[in-house]
Amino acid sequence: MIFWIASYPKSGNTWLRALISAYYYSKNGVFNQNILKNIGQFPEKKYLAGFDHNQKEVGDTARFWIKAQEKINKDKKLRFFKTHNIFGAVNNSNFSNKQNSAGCIYIVRDPRNVITSIKNHYELDDDNALKWMINSKKFIYDVERVEQYGYSDFQFISSWSINYKSWRVQKEMPIKIIRYEDLLKETYVVFKDVIEFINKTLHIKETINKDKLKNSVGSTFFDKLKNDEKNNGFIEAVHSKINKEKIPFFNLGPNNDWKKILDKNQQIKLNDTFEKDLIELGYK
Repeated sequence: MIFWIASYPKSGNTWLRALISAYYYSKNGVFNQNILKNIGQFPEKKYLAGFDHNQKEVGDTARFWIKAQEKINKDKKLRFFKTHNIFGAVNNSNFSNKQNSAGCIYIVRDPRNVITSIKNHYELDDDNALKWMINSKKFIYDVERVEQYGYSDFQFISSWSINYKSWRVQKEMPIKIIRYEDLLKETYVVFKDVIEFINKTLHIKETINKDKLKNSVGSTFFDKLKNDEKNNGFIEAVHSKINKEKIPFFNLGPNNDWKKILDKNQQIKLNDTFEKDLIELGYK
């Protein structure tokens, strides 16, 4: 069965995967980039390669999302998968169902901080970054390999608001929603809750290994991940469209504070745009 690690882009998904992979896929809980590959991405072209989809047609792979998951689950093994996809349907094709999904951790982040990361990662200005985040029809794909693979790894992310709500309201699987800011403030406590939820959902009887838990937290501090990227690169970093160099994946981290980064006009615009969600999530 698949256990989802879901989020809107640039919301802390990679950090959460680093923590989870360190705990479940290492002997001592110490993270390194090699174990991150144990948590793949879905949708992704390699999982849809055996299906007769038109890779040049946006969204055509959605027809095979469920079938691809059935194929993945044939061996009845547990797998964690990252996704930025909404929990919904594209062209009447559902993203997943209870037969293929064991549970989900959804990590949500204050949109006023998400926007600065979106600007950096996708090289957008303020106005276009906001348009990007409120576009209910937004999708992403591997831009660097589109000529070779087309839209094979198409993900329908919709808007920031619709993305998290689509997972929150679904009834197909147990879900735990955590805030990035809480994980940042009390990493050990929040991650312990995450492990407890995963173990309970998956009927894992083992007691929590506190040493592995501590090591998982200690080896995935932002500065360590950023320094590792500086020295060794990071597999998920993308190339700049401007100078073709890799855009730093771990950019601001804890220093990404909208109150210090955004000017007053931007703050007002974002507060107005996301007001209901900010109140609902306790950000305002």
